[in-house]
Amino acid sequence: MSFFLETLVGGLFAGVMYSLVAIGFVLIYKASGVFNFAQGAMLLFSALAFVTLVERGIPFALAFILTAALMVVMAIAIEWLVLRPLRNRDALTLFMATLGLSFIIEGLAQLTMGADVHMLDIGIPDVAMEVGGIFVSQFDVVASVVALSLVVVLAIVFNKTRMGISLRAVADDTLAAQSIGIRLPVIWRVVWSVAGVVALVAGLVWGSRQGVQYSLSLVTLKALPVLIIGGFSSIPGAIVGGLLVGATEALADIYVGPLVNGSVSTWFAYILALVFLLIRPAGLFGDREIERV
Repeated sequence: MSFFLETLVGGLFAGVMYSLVAIGFVLIYKASGVFNFAQGAMLLFSALAFVTLVERGIPFALAFILTAALMVVMAIAIEWLVLRPLRNRDALTLFMATLGLSFIIEGLAQLTMGADVHMLDIGIPDVAMEVGGIFVSQFDVVASVVALSLVVVLAIVFNKTRMGISLRAVADDTLAAQSIGIRLPVIWRVVWSVAGVVALVAGLVWGSRQGVQYSLSLVTLKALPVLIIGGFSSIPGAIVGGLLVGATEALADIYVGPLVNGSVSTWFAYILALVFLLIRPAGLFGDREIERV
């Protein structure tokens, strides 16, 4: 029983880290209705910029602040150079723009910071600790607390502040929001800036686990089943979806993997997402209107 619980808890912790990646997608989707394919490149760029500053002797806290500021500058540049000229285009055009943007960001990262693999130590030891009779990773616990704290802050900002109300208005009806004076470019700059900071946090967590390298951007592929399950426009949905994906793939790897003579963690989440697409296309917390299209 303890082995089952340890596997389940480990999967839940991994799910929180998946959710952290998915939140960046949710923020931009809520503001524009576009799946931001460049989120993975932003995660890679932010982690690479941070580790480059640290390797040059910049203290951890200052490196984080400088990198976060760099992501804000990038968000402003994206809004000005890419989003503003495409403001009245359809969602498919904007998606293709983010696809091209992802290659530009990765190319810029390689041009300015190289293509070497960097090891990243954020000061959280990856050692086992006993909690309630089961062993869990101290790194997973701390990373999960950071991720959940970030979610709480975002929930307060987007539900209790003027900017959050404006964001919800844009998400509900863009034209109506603009007609009452809400400035869409400002909303986009803010949302992309927040998504950039979220990408930085996710990049540090994942980069410390597997090194800061160009394959790091591929971790965002795990966000897709999380978004399908939880709903593309819901931050709570990203959390619940991440927990479901993390827990089910961990258990499937242990109990289903031996039956198929191999690991199933690389593809099991997509099977789960396909099931949700068939029975609940909008996801657990998504817009029910999607199911009636």
